[in-house]
Amino acid sequence: MATVRIETTGHVATGVVVNHDKGTSMATELADIVRKLFGDFDRLDFDAVVERAATDVQTVEEITRRWMRTSDELRDYFAQLKPILSDIKSQLTDIHEISWGDSGLVTCWLEQSYLLDGEVQHVSAPTSMMFRRENGTWKAVLIHSIPLPESE
Repeated sequence: MATVRIETTGHVATGVVVNHDKGTSMATELADIVRKLFGDFDRLDFDAVVERAATDVQTVEEITRRWMRTSDELRDYFAQLKPILSDIKSQLTDIHEISWGDSGLVTCWLEQSYLLDGEVQHVSAPTSMMFRRENGTWKAVLIHSIPLPESE
């Protein structure tokens, strides 16, 4: 774990950086929340996923390739997806966390497999999640993955 100083246009924040794959034994709040969020997703508990998100959460909907910018849009998307999605298995590696004040960022690598309308799918994606603390609870404000093609 390292403490870092971040300076941006006159604002200074001191944060804690934890790289969970480099031997750090301390579990931290945001990495645990990300693990729980993907656990909820794997169990198709989309209500729990939406509950972990801020009302102004932003994420990309991969099938129609558009941004979703509210928890209501996310909830509607999950309602459409749930009947055709099954057997989700997500694995997170290279988890890196930084937090400062009421903001935090988790980056990680996502390996995910699932059945979509009966067809096997696999995603290998660097993933970023931004959080904001609201009334003492961390809420996801950005969930962003970049699925990469299989290497040849």
